[in-house]
This record gives sequence, C-alpha cells and structure tokens, in this order.
Amino acid sequence: MVLNRWFLFLAFQLLHGVTGTRVKLKDGGFEDIVVAINPGLPEDQRIVDNIKDMIQEASTYLFNATKQRFYFKSVKVIVPEKWTNKSEYKRVTIESYEKADVIVADPFLKYGDDPYTLQYGGCGEKGRYIHFTPNFLTNDKLVHIYGPRGRAFVHEWAHLRWGVFDEYNYDAPFYVTGQNKAEATRCSGDITGRYVFQTSTGKTRGCKIDHRTGLFESGCQFVPEKKQSATASIMYMQSLPSVTQFCDKSNHNIQATNLQNKLCNYRSTWEVIMDSADFAGSSPIAAPPPAPTFSILKPQGRVLCLVLDVSGSMSGSNRMNRLREAADTFLLQIIEKDSWVGIVTFESTAKIVTGMQQIVRYGVREALTNYLPTTAGGGTSICSGVREGFQVFLSKYQSTEGCEIVLLTDGEDPTISSCFSEVEKSGSKIHTIALGPSAAKELETLADITGGLKFAATDNLDSKALTEAFSALSYESGDISQQSIQLESKSQSIAVNQSLDGVVSIDKSVGNDTFFVVTWSLSTSPPLITLTDPRGKQYSQADFVINNTNVRLARLKIDGTAVVGDWTYKIQNTHSTAQGISMMVTTRAASLREPPVTVKTYMNRDNNIYPNPMVIYAEVSQGFLPVLGASLIATVEQESRPPVEIPLHDDGTGADTLKQDGIYSGYFAFFKGDGRYNLKVRVQGQEKMVRRVRRQSQAMYVPGYVGENGEINMNPPRPEPSEVELQANPGNFSRVATGGSFVVANVPSGTAPDVFPPCRITDLEAVPVDNAEEFLLSWTAPGNDCDVGTAERYEIKMSEDPLELRTATFQSATSVNTSGLTLAVAGTKQSFQFKPENVTKQNGTTIYFAIRAIDNSSNVGEASNIARAVLRMTPLPTTFPPITADRTLLPSTAGTAATHSNLETAFTTVSHKENNSVRVSAGPEEFSEGAAE
Repeated sequence: MVLNRWFLFLAFQLLHGVTGTRVKLKDGGFEDIVVAINPGLPEDQRIVDNIKDMIQEASTYLFNATKQRFYFKSVKVIVPEKWTNKSEYKRVTIESYEKADVIVADPFLKYGDDPYTLQYGGCGEKGRYIHFTPNFLTNDKLVHIYGPRGRAFVHEWAHLRWGVFDEYNYDAPFYVTGQNKAEATRCSGDITGRYVFQTSTGKTRGCKIDHRTGLFESGCQFVPEKKQSATASIMYMQSLPSVTQFCDKSNHNIQATNLQNKLCNYRSTWEVIMDSADFAGSSPIAAPPPAPTFSILKPQGRVLCLVLDVSGSMSGSNRMNRLREAADTFLLQIIEKDSWVGIVTFESTAKIVTGMQQIVRYGVREALTNYLPTTAGGGTSICSGVREGFQVFLSKYQSTEGCEIVLLTDGEDPTISSCFSEVEKSGSKIHTIALGPSAAKELETLADITGGLKFAATDNLDSKALTEAFSALSYESGDISQQSIQLESKSQSIAVNQSLDGVVSIDKSVGNDTFFVVTWSLSTSPPLITLTDPRGKQYSQADFVINNTNVRLARLKIDGTAVVGDWTYKIQNTHSTAQGISMMVTTRAASLREPPVTVKTYMNRDNNIYPNPMVIYAEVSQGFLPVLGASLIATVEQESRPPVEIPLHDDGTGADTLKQDGIYSGYFAFFKGDGRYNLKVRVQGQEKMVRRVRRQSQAMYVPGYVGENGEINMNPPRPEPSEVELQANPGNFSRVATGGSFVVANVPSGTAPDVFPPCRITDLEAVPVDNAEEFLLSWTAPGNDCDVGTAERYEIKMSEDPLELRTATFQSATSVNTSGLTLAVAGTKQSFQFKPENVTKQNGTTIYFAIRAIDNSSNVGEASNIARAVLRMTPLPTTFPPITADRTLLPSTAGTAATHSNLETAFTTVSHKENNSVRVSAGPEEFSEGAAE
C-alpha cells in the first residue's frame, strides 16, 4: 500500500510538470518570465527600459521564427532592493534572483558582454538561466556585434527553453568538405561572406590553407556579407537581417562541426523544437499576438518564520534535540543580518512562540534560540502551523506576500491538502523539511506550488542531513556576500578512544563569520577537540562554547577573517561507548571585491518513477566563471540504508554533457526502495589543479561584415581575458552543498532485476591513420549499469550518412568487426584500430561512426555521439583558390581558426578517467563528434 501511495502521488506530480522555472505556456504565450537585476548593480533606469524593449522586439521575432506558434506574454522584472522606491513597483512574492529565468549582472572578469545561457543537460533539456550584462543592455554599439537585442534574446531563449545548441564553433570554425575544399561551421550553408586574415596593422588579406589540415590558417575569420538571401539560422548568426528562421530538416548542415550536430545527433534546431512539449501542445495562431506586459517587482528584505512540528512523534529518534541543533545553527550562523524572524510550533493546534524580531546584532540571534521548543506531544496539523505562520507576518505587514516559511514535520496529516489553495494565494514561499520516514507524502506540494526548497532528513545515526538542510536556507536575493557558505559537514560513529579527523581548506575568497561546530550524540561532556590553523595555532574544547540549552553542541567563532590555508581537526571520543561525532564549518565571503567559489547542486528531476536513472549535477563557479579541476563526491542518503557515494566528473562522458564547463555530473541508479532521498556534494579544490574558463552557449561575436559595395568593415576584436587572469585561482578550497531531496516510486521489493543498460558513450572520436587505410576510434568506456561496472560487449557501425547512425536506424548501418576488442571498466579510455572494407577512398570522403554497449543482461545502451572522419591521403595545396564574383564565398563562424591535424598525432591507447592528464585524442583541433567542444 505504501508503494501505491508514493506511485499515485508521484504520477500526479509528474503529470503537472514540477520544474525549477515558473514559466507557463498558455495559448502560445509564455507567462511569468522572471528577469532579475543583480543587487550589486547601481540604479539605472535604462536597464529596465531596454529589457522591456528587448523582449517586446523578441516576441515578434519569436512569433515569426516559430511559424506563428509562440510569443512572450508577461514578464516580471526584479529590481534591486536598494534602488529608489517608485509607485509602479510591486512587492516580490515567490520570485527570486536565484531562480530567475534571466539575470542581469556584471561578469566577474571585465571582459566581453557575450550573452549566454547556462545549459547543464543534453539535447532537448531546459537550461538554468540566461545572462546579460548591463553593458549589453545599455551600449548601443554592441548591436553591430550581436545584432538587435530582441534577436539575441530569441537565440538565448531557444537554448534555455528547448535545449538546442550553437551552430557555430569557436574551437572548430572550419571543416574539410573535399579535396582543396573547406567551409565555415554554420547552418545553413547558404550564408555567404569572405575569409579574411587581419594583420597587426588592421588591414585584411585573404586566408591561406594549412597543408597539414586542409583548413584555413590560424587567425582566419569568416566575415559574412551584410546583405543575404539565406533565412537560417537563428542559432548561427541571428544578427544578419535576412535570418528569421531556425535551421530545419530542409536546410540543416549535417557537415558542420558544431555542438548542435554533436549533441543532437545531427538533428536541426527546428526538429528539436518540434519534439518539445511546448510544440506538442501548440498550434499556429491566426492573429498577431498582443504586446508583452511587464510588472516591476522590488524585494523588501528577508522575512521568515520557522514553523516547527512538536507532535508526539517528534519525541522519538532524538528528533527534538536534532531539531534544536539544526534550528540553532540556522539562527546563529546562517540567516542573514537584518532579516526578520518569527517562530511557530504546532501539533494538533499551533501557537506563536515569538513574533517578528529583526536580527540587528548577535544577541538577537541568541535570544531567538531560547524560543526553540524542548518538548513534544499531541497530533499533527500542518495547515494549522502554516496559517499561524501567516499570522506572524500579518502582525507586521499588511500582506503575506514575499515572506518565507521554513516548515519542518515528521508526521502524516490527512488534512494537509485543505490549505493548498490558501497557500498558493498567499504569495509566501514555503521551504519543506521532511524528517524521518513518515512525514506526509504531500508535504513537497507546499514547496512546489510556492517555489520553495525541499529537503528530507533521515533518522540515521551518522546523518547530519537535518542541520545541512537548515544550513542550505540562504536568502535567494543574489547577494552572495551575505550568504552563508558551508565548508565542511562530516559525521561518523566513532568507537571509544578513536577520533574523527579531517582537513578544511579556507581559501582567500571566504573567511568572515567563520564557525566550527562540533556535536556528539551520547555523552554530557564534550569529546577531546584539537583544531589547528594553518599557522600552527591550536584550539581545544576549552575554546569552544557549549550552549546551555544543548549540552551536546560546542561552537567556536573565529574572530575577524579566518587564516587562509588548511585547518586540521581531530575529535576524540572519550565516552565509554561508541557515539556519533560531527564537525560542521560555515563561513561567509571575505570581501565584496572578489566573489567566493560557490557550489550549486541539483537533480535532473525532483520526482522519479523507477526504473529511470537520475542525474546529479553540481555547478562549481567563481562569479560567473566555471571552476575546473575540482574533486567532487555526491552522497545520496535514504532512510535506514547506508549512504551511496558517487564521483561527479566534468569530462564530457557519461552523464556529463559538456567537458570543462564547470558542471560536474554523474548517474544515480542505486534505488533501494520507495520514498525520499537526500543529496549533498563535497567539493575539494587543490591549488595546482583548479582553473577558470569562459562560459559556453553564447550569442556569436560577429567579427565584421562585408558591405554591399564589397568593403570589409571589421568590428573590434573580441575581448579576451589573459591566461593569467583565467588561471588565477583561490588556492585549496573546501565546500559542501546540500542538493535537497527527491522522491522515487515503484521500486520493486527484494532483489531488483538488472534493468539499467550501459550509459550512452558521448565522446567517440574517429581518426583515419596509415594514409587512410585504417581508422582509429577512441572513447570512454561506459558501465554495466549506466556508468558503473563493465559492459559485456560493443557494437560499432559506420556510414557515409550520419543520419543512419541514430538509435532508430543504428541496426541497419554497416557493422564493424569488433573481434579482438576488449572491454574495460567504466571511466577507462579505450581505443580500437581497424581496417574497413568497401570504403570509397577519395580525398575529402567523410565517414561517420557510432558505437553502443550491451550489458550481460542484454540491456542495450543508446547509440553514441556520431564521430566524423575525413579522408586525406595527400597534402592539399598551400593556398585557397581565389574567390570570384560568381563564386560567393564560403561561410563560417567568427573566431580564430584552430589548427586541425588528423594524421600527425601520438596516441596513448588506455588510460583511466581519473587521470585527466592522459587521454586518447585526435589532437586538440581535429574535429570529431567527441571533440566538438
């Protein structure tokens, strides 16, 4: 019966499409798009005015580009709290900067204004947000580079909403199409222009061909003609006046070496859009759409009420002490200064323990902890607690809009749905924390309908999930300088005279308001604590403060800014029996000048019905720059079961979509039962390993245009940060991020059958060798179950038509003899060299390859990315044929041409995934589907 209840509940949730974005599509109009301006930006009315103009222009452009199906109907713009009040400003309700669809903020490094979309999933999956700089919105000179702002918005919206990818490629701007032939990476292939090389004096000349690659020399750029007849594509160069459409099946360039082809298996952008849920529920609109409406919203500061369950069931499993410990940490360390806080408790009825108090000094925090409950008894009425929380807000404000409730409960409540409508109309946001295995299954609905966060905490002895949940409840204002950052959360059962040991790395970007908190489960006296800072100064248990109301918690606050470096701790259990011991460390940013390294974790879905595997994502960044080279371990915990640890990778294999984009990913398929699972991620960065890079998925920076008179007008070079600035790193750093909870249903009891196939191979590369007599394929091995274990066998196919290698038609393509190909454990780099039969060997012939893995239960994985190899048996000429008036030039993306070598490359055939310094490669610039990034 329990299984059925979870299944029915999740079926309802999945049907209603609970997602992070609050955007709704109604009759072709996108409603409730949220654009948030970073709170650190100075007041500038031009930003707001130009946001309105941009989206109004974009609405008409989108309507025509989607064949009269979609437009922008309503938009909410959040301005910073410090901006001057205006009569037209409304109060923020459940909207926030952190969950906005579009953010306006300065880049961390002051280089470039490329609009971009943060995409973490694969083809057809929604992105996280669009980022515009204020300079992009206010500097009209940039229109000549990116095109009209409305067009750039549609380019980014297609990334965000429909999960399509760019049709240019800065890393592979050209590709070989035949003997003495090369073209620019773009879609469609009908866009015309000139290939030019700009000299140090600013003059231009024609580009030369590199004889080693058959491609244009490094530094060559494609400059499009301003006047075109081509109408596609928006995902290539929306800035061209003639471009009004997405590439479709009729004009899609399947030879282009771009991410759209790589990640979407050579489907055009319009085909991907047509496969979306948006398109399935739409139809062409006969009349022109209305202009978008705009609401300007302004935050009021943080107003929050703790609504805490004190029913009889809270007296078991040490729940009341754990509640006090977690709420104590939240009040003393987490919630931001100047916030307003109230406390409500509930069982069968509810009562206000304390009304609104503003945290203006540390003494207010301490006073609030004295109101935390100590006893439990009675039934459970969740709605009573929520309604009393609303009364706390109404005692100070005229409305409950823009307020937050943190709702913790461990019990079932059949009447919980009675207040859903009231909650939805309140304009308040509710964050839910489900404690133990019996919390109401409908609890998360309160968070879903209000845009709140969802957490679950088990009663497992070693778990600190409850405190971690409270520690993740930072204000979603976008002001990272005020947000608490968790550096450590470690908990274990420690035997007598044994110790909990660890290292916490405090980097230069953090260190203010730093707390070390030690807890223990049984003894009434503290364990033996030794904490050593990087300079050798030691702190003992005598330096820690023990809360009078919680004798099993000791807290040390570091004065000023904590010393940068590695802090080591050793906590010895001096009790007569084994007990649980934990260490938690929180801090805040060291200054306003440099943003701290942050970690954001999320799942590909909040709710899951077995047997679908889930994907864990963790975004590591500093400001808006991705941080590479960190080590990440995700921990997934379920009630009464040992936690599962999963390494996350940013190498473009397995669950990871793009390598080196700061999004670390991994599959989770270790389902052991129905119910709630919680997630946290530990991050460790080593000074010599981590580095920063620029974002991907941007609107193209157009290098210039060819005028109607044939004159070439170059734009200023694309601004680039120096390697010194990109390589600068914060040193060793530690982070812990709580990813909230998710719910799984329909997991079979007992030993589950093997239903998970090997994961899709996403980094297949193909290179012709031995003067194109043979081919060398390389890829990262998948697992038996997703990316764990070892697959049973491979199937490899080849074709001169890439479309034949998609999953639906994979079986009909020409097979490659794989005898002699050995299997390897997941994460291992593999290679396979073979001599094909019946291949037309001509210069410029293009052969495509795909591979899939099968496990020992005959579960068949998806066909891989489609790798491309171009045959070149003899050197090409060193110069490109002159361009004449009757042969209007070949097109390409902007950027610098990379050197492409497909024969003169050294190979290492096997290496392990963790060894990032060794890999099989076709060379850094030779394009195959696995090297498109």
